[in-house]
Amino acid sequence: METTRQNKIARLIQKELSEMFLVQTKSMPGVLVSVSIVRISPDMSYARAYLSVFPSERGEEIVKNINDNMKSIRYELGNRVRHQLRIIPELKFFIDDSLDYVEKIDKLLND
Repeated sequence: METTRQNKIARLIQKELSEMFLVQTKSMPGVLVSVSIVRISPDMSYARAYLSVFPSERGEEIVKNINDNMKSIRYELGNRVRHQLRIIPELKFFIDDSLDYVEKIDKLLND
């Protein structure tokens, strides 16, 4: 069960990461990356961010690229939240495939 502090920090990180990815993907036409949810560990040292990527075919490639550039993303996040957080958590990004799952279930129910 997550505490109120964990939820507040997770929402802060989600908001800042979303803004960062919005700026970075403007140079990539036809690609949209959004942060669907962030889960943070109880000691606030580790965060798992789930990304929703459109088009979903490029999801693996984009998430791999983001994970490869983790240090620069964490540094920029640290600059943005340095007045709210003392320790910037380690980040790990994953594909949020819940929309693909919902689409698959709808297709199975309609057939």
